[in-house]
Amino acid sequence: MTQAHGYAATSASTPLAPFTFDRREPGPQDVALDVLFCGVCHSDLHTARNEWGNTVYPAVPGHEIVGRVTAVGGLVSKFKVGDTVGVGCMVDSCQQCAPCTDGLEQYCDNGFTGTYNGHMFGNGPNTYGGYSSHMVVRESFVLHISHADADLAAVAPLLCAGITTYSPLRQWKVGPGHKVGIVGLGGLGHMGVKIAAAMGAHVVLFTTSEGKRADALRLGAKEVVVSKNAAEMAAHANSFDFILNTVAASHNLDAFMALLKLDGTMTLVGAPDSPHPSPNVFGLIMKRRRLAGSLIGGIRETQEMLDFCAQHGIVSDIERIRMDEVEAAYTRMLKSDVKYRFVVDMATL
Repeated sequence: MTQAHGYAATSASTPLAPFTFDRREPGPQDVALDVLFCGVCHSDLHTARNEWGNTVYPAVPGHEIVGRVTAVGGLVSKFKVGDTVGVGCMVDSCQQCAPCTDGLEQYCDNGFTGTYNGHMFGNGPNTYGGYSSHMVVRESFVLHISHADADLAAVAPLLCAGITTYSPLRQWKVGPGHKVGIVGLGGLGHMGVKIAAAMGAHVVLFTTSEGKRADALRLGAKEVVVSKNAAEMAAHANSFDFILNTVAASHNLDAFMALLKLDGTMTLVGAPDSPHPSPNVFGLIMKRRRLAGSLIGGIRETQEMLDFCAQHGIVSDIERIRMDEVEAAYTRMLKSDVKYRFVVDMATL
């Protein structure tokens, strides 16, 4: 065992605080890494506050991790000491079910093991995430990062926000000639705009705030629609090939479904704490429209996303913070007071 230092929640009502715990020694198929940067995801807050009702305390959040390899097991072939690597939302899966063998570990029939708040297969201990000094991760769940060192802090959110938006855009084959809507300009939405634009699509950003127009255009959108403006919405009726809805608050989906053309799809990646109103069936059947959902991506697709983003110079827009500022960051995140992702510099731990 090695001693790790991190920040943990010990109950739903107490702030995150310094926490010391044990990490396992690297096994034959493991990669050990020092954590350099860790993004702050809304899932971290949900878990720390037990808002999903499944938190095992103490909980060390963090699943947007960039680090540097310090040791590798004897059977590790893809990584060496000194490599810059990433770890996302998963650190294990059964590796045997149909989704796993198809490279879709996020849909593991037996449930993937989360980077934090997840039990390892074989009834192992609860997992601790990236708000920590170092980690030990199975080689098959570690990712290569080829961005420049100067960009590494801004790469961290790609491990969750990046793949969460890349995966559905890739699944529904977004590319040149497609008109694509992105609903919401937050941590997920701003990545969706950047990635869809890099894929060659004509990107339209939907927002409730006129104040986000300039930022959306800067990030790659060709048009911005204020969704509260009925005339602006009506002007786009029956015209979208694909809409990626990143909003994590309950809202009326029908207004966006009406914008899809024949055989168009809207995919949801935001997870609201209360259900959306049920969409009108006629809005679906009259144009053979589809309403879908998507979850992160498998390891193979996540590596593809990282390589795509490196090739196109894509990183997240971030605000770098100290580890002891994470509670203040949670408060600001609830107010949408960040453009567009907080990232902890783990050298401040």
